[in-house]
Amino acid sequence: MVNREDAVIVNALVRQALVAAQEVMGENGLNVVLRTTGLERFIGYFPPDDLEPGIKASQYARFNAAIEEFYGRGGRGILKRIGKASFQYGIREQPALMGLAGIALKALPRKQRIKFILNSVADALEKSNPQVEAWAGEIDGTLIYVERTCAICNGRTSDSPICYLYIGSLSEAVRWATGEDYEVSETKCIAMGDEYCQFEIGEPLGQ
Repeated sequence: MVNREDAVIVNALVRQALVAAQEVMGENGLNVVLRTTGLERFIGYFPPDDLEPGIKASQYARFNAAIEEFYGRGGRGILKRIGKASFQYGIREQPALMGLAGIALKALPRKQRIKFILNSVADALEKSNPQVEAWAGEIDGTLIYVERTCAICNGRTSDSPICYLYIGSLSEAVRWATGEDYEVSETKCIAMGDEYCQFEIGEPLGQ
């Protein structure tokens, strides 16, 4: 489960998160957060792009919490932007891991494109870290993405959903697959006491 003390995030995903955070926050902003969360070793030195254990999931959770605290009311939007940048990094640097190399999504109906990209995200996470339990599905016609091992929630409690970075990543994934912006909302969250984090893909924005 997500709160296991031995849960880890592999180097490739740590690097992806740090590159995305620096792109959105700037080097100085990232460095402040790294110092706050005890991750000073990454200042000026991001981990290699491999699948060796990088940091504990609890540290990744604190990293997310520190960004939200650092920016106050704007922290949620910053985390969503980091999530979007993180997916873009994955497409640019790790297309094979995500199973997207040479894929022609334009031939598929829009709903099938969304299902494909959600499954690709889940598969990439499970390939990179055997501890991850994530999958995509459908409930009453609504497409959903679920993770039972969400590192953002590790050791955290909240009265409302907190996985803003995840929302950003999934939003950007759906936009990449369809060419449109969709509403993505978190309807269950481990930090709230739920068994898993669940994200629903709503209607295209602007419709």
